[in-house]
Formats: sequence, C-alpha cells, structure tokens
Amino acid sequence: MSAEPRAPGWPERLLRPFAEVRAGEAWAALVLTATIFLILTAYYLLKVIREPLILLSGGAEVKAYAAAGQALLLIPVLRAHGAIARRVSRLKLIAIIFLFVASNLLVFAALFRAGVSIGLSFYLWVGTFNYLLVATFWSFANDVYTPEQGKRLFAIIGVGSSVGALAGAALASFLLRKLGPLELMLASAALLVITVIPFALVNAQKQCCPKDRGREMAKDQPLTGEGGFHSLINDRYLLLIGFITVLANWVTNSGEYVLDKTLIEVARSSAMVDPGKFVGQFKADYFWWVNLIAVIGQFFVVSRVLKYLGVGSALLILPVVSMGGAVAIVLFPALALIRVAKIAEKGVEYSLETTAINALYLVVSRDEKYKAKAVIDTFLVRAGDVCAAVSIWIGTHLGVRTTGFAALNVVLTATWLFTAWRVRSLHLVRSGAIEPRPLTAATAAPSV
Repeated sequence: MSAEPRAPGWPERLLRPFAEVRAGEAWAALVLTATIFLILTAYYLLKVIREPLILLSGGAEVKAYAAAGQALLLIPVLRAHGAIARRVSRLKLIAIIFLFVASNLLVFAALFRAGVSIGLSFYLWVGTFNYLLVATFWSFANDVYTPEQGKRLFAIIGVGSSVGALAGAALASFLLRKLGPLELMLASAALLVITVIPFALVNAQKQCCPKDRGREMAKDQPLTGEGGFHSLINDRYLLLIGFITVLANWVTNSGEYVLDKTLIEVARSSAMVDPGKFVGQFKADYFWWVNLIAVIGQFFVVSRVLKYLGVGSALLILPVVSMGGAVAIVLFPALALIRVAKIAEKGVEYSLETTAINALYLVVSRDEKYKAKAVIDTFLVRAGDVCAAVSIWIGTHLGVRTTGFAALNVVLTATWLFTAWRVRSLHLVRSGAIEPRPLTAATAAPSV
C-alpha cells in the first residue's frame, strides 16, 4: 500500500491565496523570500545614497555614461566568478560573493569618513555588484526547484524582492533625514553578512539539493563546462533572453535620463528648496511608489498571470506598458506625468517581469543557471545601459530634447515585444508544452 500524500500545513494554507503551494514547500519558499528581502533592503539603502552623490556631482549625463565603466568592470568580475564557481560548491560561492561585497562597503565607509570624494566610484561599484547579488540569488532559486515547482513558487519568492525593495526605499527615506551615507553603508554591509545564513539553511535541506533540468545532483558538486559567454553565444534561447535584457535596460535608462534631466531642471529652477534634499527626497518617494505597485502586483497578479497565461506570455506585458509610457511622454513631457509613467513601468518590471524572466532559466542546464545567467543579468544589463549612454551622448550633442529620447523608446519597445514573442515560442518547446517543429530541407540549417 502506498503512503497517502502529506496534507498541507498551516504555512501552505496561508500562502494558498497568493500561489499554489503544496505540502512541504512552504518553509524553503518562505526562507528564500526572506533572503531576497534582505538583499533588496540592503541594495535600496545604497541606491538612495548613490543617486544624489552622482547626480549632484556629475549630473544626469555622467550617470548615464557611467554604465560603460560598469560594463568594463564586470568583465574581470565575471571571469573571477566563473573561475571560483568551477572550484567550490554553490554555498561557498554565495558566501564568497556576499562577504566580498560587504567588505567593500567597509572600505567605502572609511573613505567617505576620511573626506574622499566617492560619488563616481561608488556609483560604478554599486552598479557592478548589485545585479550580481540578485542574479546569484535567482541562480540558487533555479537550482533548488524543478521547472514545475519554480513556475508555482517563484511568485511567492518574488514577494520578498518587492517587499524588500519597498522596505529599503521607505527605510532609506526615513533614515536619510537622521543618518548620513556612512551609517547607511554600514547597515547595508551588516544585512549582506546576515543574508548568508538563510542561504545555508535552505542549502542544508534534503529536498533543496542542486537540480539540473529537474535531475538531482550532489550539493558539493562545483559547476563544470565552459564560461557564461560561451553558453550564451551557442544557445539561441539564452541569446534572445540576453537581447531582451539589452533592450529592456536601454529603454529603462533612456527613460531614467528623461526623468533625471527633468527632475534636475525643476530642482535648480526653484530658489526655495535645497537641490540635494529635493532630489534625494523625490527619489526616495519615487522608489517607494514603484515598489508599492510591485508588491501589490506580486501578491495578487503575478501568480495568476503565470498560471493562466504562462511564463512566455507574461514577457509580453512590460514592453506594452513601456511603449504606452513612452508615447505619453512624447505627447506630454511634464515631470508629474513622467513620474507616473516610470512608476508604472518599474512596478511591472520589479514584479511580473522579474519573476517571468527568472523562471525562464528553470529549463536550462545547471551550469547555464549560474554562469550564463550571471553574464546576462550583469554584463548584458550594463551593455543595455551603454547603448542608452551612447544614444544619450549622441542625442545631447545633436540637441535632441527629452521627447526625442521618449520617441526612440517607442521604436525600441516594439523590437522588444517582437523578441519576447520569439522567446515565448522557444520556452514552450523547452518546457514541453508544445512539440518542436520537425526539421525539413528548408529548416535543417544549423542554428546559433
């Protein structure tokens, strides 16, 4: 006689309104949710610091151009990441990354206290490592769950991301009135050190052993194979995900430039306010609203979209939202409307888009989850930023107004939408939802 299935406990029943959580799955999902909560809280403490430092010391143009420096810094970082991943287990890899970043924050805190100007270098550093931390978390989550589990549970885990970002923005807005950058750096470093503990707790669970396309593997097994760039170039599915990443960040950063340029003009046009405080408070409130929308979407929308539309179809929503916002800015380029358009865009990005994009890696190899994903989520993110920086440089030298950059985003989002549709088709094949088309004489040519 076979054993009866285990009945769901109260944690599973508590999470049922938000996603389909089965018996024995709630504990690990909640710990992972707390983990990404800590990461995003730490990041937003730093993000609110870096905005006034870079905008007031260099301006919106320098902020946009800094992406090129971040992309260059990521090349040796990713090489080191791949070399370490081939030598240690996943938990040791995670611990090395997080403790290294925390130690860097102590150095920046010491430099700031000594009166050294760190605006540009701090902005470059935050932009280099923030995406690596989040990518490392989602690589681990993809390694813990099977494709079927991930599709159901990533919506719950994403709540930690949205709530952590919201808490970080709200906490930073509050602390910014009482504390300085030094104290916020130290608080962020402490959070990153603490974050290693929940990683270890999940790693110790038997059911959370590493998985390669659903197959269980030894916990202490390092990664093998070629580097992330090699995997990316030789897999059309990953290559198109990377292209979406470039387009999405190009659109996002062009839109951020439009917002920042308009914000600085408004801040400096009034003699009644301190520009530094105005920009810092505006950004803190802006991030708070972005993440409030993201939290609401993560709780009540994401799991239902993934369940009824699927992971691939969910990718189509953000480019449509971004396109609508770009059209609105072209027609009415006021700060209030730009703010609303960007809040809507980023709210969808931080909830539905983030969850759907990360779920795409559930159907790739374990090696690709860590190495190729690290390249896509860091280097190609910054490549998109560089594309935005180049277009901004050309546009500003040609005298293009902010509405011109919004018009460019309309074209980019159309390309993004088409690419997302193609990724949707490939994901359906890899997940087994549809059968691949049989090769014919016309289609038998080798693909990238």
